[in-house]
Amino acid sequence: MTQATSRPQLAFLNDALDDLRARGTHFRLRILDDQQAPVCHYDGREVINLASNNYLGLANHPKLIEAAIDATRTFGVGSGAVRTIAGTMRIHMDLEEKIARFKNVEACVVFQSGFAANAGTVSAILGKDDFILSDELNHASIIDGARLSRAKIKVFRHKDVDHCEELLKEVANEAGHKLVITDGVFSMDGDIGRVDKLAALAEKYGAIMMVDDAHASGVLGRNGRGSIDHFGMHGRVDVQVGTLSKAIGALGGYVCGSRDLIDFLYHRARPFLFSTSHPPSVAATCIAAFDMLEQEPDRIERLWANTRYLQGELKRAGFNIGGVNTPATETPITPVIVGEGRAAMDFSRALFDEGVMGTGIAFPTVPEGKARIRLIVTSEHTRAQLDRALETLERVARRMSILSVS
Repeated sequence: MTQATSRPQLAFLNDALDDLRARGTHFRLRILDDQQAPVCHYDGREVINLASNNYLGLANHPKLIEAAIDATRTFGVGSGAVRTIAGTMRIHMDLEEKIARFKNVEACVVFQSGFAANAGTVSAILGKDDFILSDELNHASIIDGARLSRAKIKVFRHKDVDHCEELLKEVANEAGHKLVITDGVFSMDGDIGRVDKLAALAEKYGAIMMVDDAHASGVLGRNGRGSIDHFGMHGRVDVQVGTLSKAIGALGGYVCGSRDLIDFLYHRARPFLFSTSHPPSVAATCIAAFDMLEQEPDRIERLWANTRYLQGELKRAGFNIGGVNTPATETPITPVIVGEGRAAMDFSRALFDEGVMGTGIAFPTVPEGKARIRLIVTSEHTRAQLDRALETLERVARRMSILSVS
């Protein structure tokens, strides 16, 4: 028999949840019943899935599944230790070497998640006497890493290189290291970071340059090498962070850079030091995924063709997918801006009831008044699936007065 959990010590949590319910932004987790596919089942309902980060359909690719099974049979289900004690397996080193070659850097270290990679790296390489210059829309993991570092944080306006330079000038004569950091692709609006301009600026002022490429890897650049390759900035970005849980289709994060950087993170990055290493099945899956990026570039081409089609049809129907007062999407991340948080969450629920999975995003993840449905198309969606989803989006939006009825 489950005991009640409403002890008075935690009553303040109930108050906070009641506030979310009053705002209309409280949600419950939807449960996936089968594979993360273009059409799948959540909570027992068949839906066209436009909510996942499975950009290239690799999360359920037969070759990756086979690699995971083979590695499990050969090496077991777990590593049994953290990397620095007894948990570094040859397959972990193979993965890191694979990523380093792919990213055209000296070395790489794999973390348990992209969040851990960002937070662990920033907090390891900087301290209280240093300065961080961060784009105002950078990912939460960057923000948390900056806070953990105890460095002085200066936030520049979104993609405003001139503002970043103003802040660099302010601290130019201060002691301590300076770090400029941006997302390669911003996860809520889908716009591409000013990696080229900011890297040049960091060089000018002797600052460290760091890019979180979670949503750019597998999407931008040659064979999905990311924003650094997209802008031709190899050798000019000191710290590259990526994820293994989006386009790669599995789990984890990584940091790429010089051998000294990676060796230092082996010794000082707390998530690396205090977390058990990946199961061999995950490492094998990721190795197979990077092979797929090299061998099947047509997946990325399909991703972009589907993106152009979906976004073009959404604009034709009159949806606001960014621009003017909101950054304009430049990638498969497609925000359908609704505005008020309750309206966005109600729209998301109504779409789900009609067979389309599109997640509602509201404050504090995005600013007040900028609530949206965030859609992500994949390489594996068919034109028929996209057409069905588009018809549903338009029909439900008109019924709910999100789009005017013509």
